[in-house]
Amino acid sequence: MKQAVHFGAGNIGRGFIGALFSQSNYHVTFVDIAEKVINQLNADKGYNVITAAEHPETLAVQNVSGLNNLTQEQAVIKAIKESTYITTAIGPNVLPRIAPLIAKGLAERVKASDENVYIIACENQISATDLLKGYIFDALDEETKAHMINKVFFFNSAVDRIVPIQHDQGSLDVLVESYYEWVVEAPEDIPFVEGMTIVPDLAPFIERKLFTVNTGHAVIAYFGYLKGKETIDQTLRDSDIYEQVQQTLQETGNYLIKRYDLDREEHEAYITKIIERFKNPHLNDSVKRVGRAPIRKLGPQDRLIRPALEAKKAGLSYTYLAKAIAAALLFDPQEDKEAMKLQANIHEYGIEYVLKEISGLEASNDLTKEIIAQYNALKS
Repeated sequence: MKQAVHFGAGNIGRGFIGALFSQSNYHVTFVDIAEKVINQLNADKGYNVITAAEHPETLAVQNVSGLNNLTQEQAVIKAIKESTYITTAIGPNVLPRIAPLIAKGLAERVKASDENVYIIACENQISATDLLKGYIFDALDEETKAHMINKVFFFNSAVDRIVPIQHDQGSLDVLVESYYEWVVEAPEDIPFVEGMTIVPDLAPFIERKLFTVNTGHAVIAYFGYLKGKETIDQTLRDSDIYEQVQQTLQETGNYLIKRYDLDREEHEAYITKIIERFKNPHLNDSVKRVGRAPIRKLGPQDRLIRPALEAKKAGLSYTYLAKAIAAALLFDPQEDKEAMKLQANIHEYGIEYVLKEISGLEASNDLTKEIIAQYNALKS
């Protein structure tokens, strides 16, 4: 049986990427530090993926196992040596931590085999695989890098599937939305994986996804939190927030249409489809989950700042994006460590400092001025 190693045994790993590999007759080795999950994977050798719908469907995922990268390094290296695919869904910030181990596995592999291996980082980050490749290469000598040519291939991807907080913490089963998209920038002749869409140029797909799905989700979460809403679908029933979401996605859409020459009618239909996905009450998705880690989400290349800057650069409106950024700056649930750090920095240093340090925005930037005006209006 073909082998795949997937770093990240969380809900996205099990409920999306790992499930697709299993459907494609791969044995999936999940690598994670969550000892309980790893042990359960090895004991149960499978789990169910259940769609959040009026009439749920259940997919039985089989041929899976787990390894703890902290305590089973040699076993992970062995799995890498035998795998066709190495994928991740661990969060962009964790990629530098797992790269040295992947590098060790690849170094052993290219010494022993001429078989191709394909590496794909499935993260909500533009060019995440390129970042991972850089971290891996930092841990390798020049001779090993030379041996990797025409054996080790790195492909960027865009992933899209909503996976809410799971309420049965004792189970490996995962509740997911029915819709998913996994787009990979790669040649057509790479080994088949069910549900993977191959494209020659990823940029329009990943920006369309990040600046529609991720931007829209964040906008709902931050405005929903400010109004005391509990879930995403509940928040969208508020007409004022619904309008804010629509207008924000019009701003990101205007940039995307201009940048990639997209068909306006098709993109409008895409926005409508995405908002309908957010309305799904069966997901019961928490605004605090979707809004969590606001420092990362206010990064210069992420879902709010990047499209606002691009819209400004293109001479397009960014008012609603600025208001959404202001709402993110007010996100302060005490259980969210990043949110607490963000609020402490705002309290100690002020908004201008925070926007410069976190988002890379200068005080003189018109976008900065608009965000601060919107922030003060929301606070009052």
